[in-house]
Amino acid sequence: MSKHLHINRNFKSLFSMVFIVVIGLTFTRCNEVDLNDDPVEETEVDIYKVATVNIVTTNNADIVSKEDYTGCSVEIRSENEKWNFSGTGSVRGRGNSTWLWYPKKPYRIKLDEKASILGLGENKDWVLLADYRDPTHLMNAFVFTIGQKLEMPFTNHIRYVEVTVNDEYVGLYSLTEQVEEGKSRVAIDEDNGYLLSLDADDGPELAPEESDNFWSSVYHMPVCVKNPDIDSNDQLDQIKAEFASLETAIKNADYSEVEQLLDIPSFIDFMLIQELVYNVEVAAPRSMYLHKDVNGKWTMGPLWDFDAGYDFDWGTMTTGHNFFMDHRELVLGTSPLNHTGGYVVPGFFTDLFRSQQFVSEYKTRWLAIEDQIMSDYWPATYAYAEAFSEAMARDAARWPINKNNETEILRMKQWLATRVNYLSSVINNYPAGTN
Repeated sequence: MSKHLHINRNFKSLFSMVFIVVIGLTFTRCNEVDLNDDPVEETEVDIYKVATVNIVTTNNADIVSKEDYTGCSVEIRSENEKWNFSGTGSVRGRGNSTWLWYPKKPYRIKLDEKASILGLGENKDWVLLADYRDPTHLMNAFVFTIGQKLEMPFTNHIRYVEVTVNDEYVGLYSLTEQVEEGKSRVAIDEDNGYLLSLDADDGPELAPEESDNFWSSVYHMPVCVKNPDIDSNDQLDQIKAEFASLETAIKNADYSEVEQLLDIPSFIDFMLIQELVYNVEVAAPRSMYLHKDVNGKWTMGPLWDFDAGYDFDWGTMTTGHNFFMDHRELVLGTSPLNHTGGYVVPGFFTDLFRSQQFVSEYKTRWLAIEDQIMSDYWPATYAYAEAFSEAMARDAARWPINKNNETEILRMKQWLATRVNYLSSVINNYPAGTN
């Protein structure tokens, strides 16, 4: 890292329907179950209730690998009995630092048959995020909530669950969708749609043995092709060429040229969210996704992986859980094009700030959403905390991290509130652009 990150409230035991109605929560669920096609029903109350997931591996084998799956049975119990599930599949570890450094492990489940899990769209692949580094258990949920509210396509959803593995309680987890092509995931053409990750861990430097990654030709970013499955050099070369065309257009900062290739509103929303939660992984980059359907534009997202944001202290990465120290830290800086006061992120994310039209639209979009962040998006996120408070206490007893979860949630709220006000001044004073 080129720059070092600096790294109560009593909750109600139950979250009532009355509370949800009062705060008027509504959600855009872009890829949840279509109730016209599926018998599973959901209400706004149900999405907050904490379910239980019991995983039993074949012969009670330990889950020790993030490469090799172990056979298992999966049983899910919810207060919404229509969401109860029993099935078979396999399980393995997942993640990078979260798998390597922390005792509470994240998992990936692959069911033998597609199923709707807790009201979400049918699929075989599911993720259990451990949230061990996140003392609030809300960091991803907050971003996913914003993405849904802003109607960003294919935004993930959160269901909180308490997990047991081979009858051992392993804590409170976030269950969510695997980021992948699929009808209920990133709904692009399986053979000709593109889903790319800009991620150092999946790229050619750290994963040189893979045949589906490359260095981008203009910005030298690590790119991994998540869809389609690469079966020839010609296919990979075609994807490289199309991505290079996008990079070249961004490098030129010609708004009309870029607009032909890129969904600019999704790009603006994507970057506003990265700065709002101070997600410095833009600089690597890591966990940055974009997709493109046949004859469509490149579109940023899905949003993914935000427990390294919120002013995380990387100096105590393996042992600390320190966040929210300074609301004035910036990813893009006070002049994104020049990286003034921020990180030196790839020009892919900043060269458009040369365009006067882009800068104007960026400022206008922030002005449109800034007041909603704490009045709408935060309460919608905090509702999860009201519901999982008892489960969170059990998780804290199982995995003590020397943090009070309720205090950390309050700190998160205060950090976000002061950050919104600060960013309003910063963004309003961005240089107007030269093109």
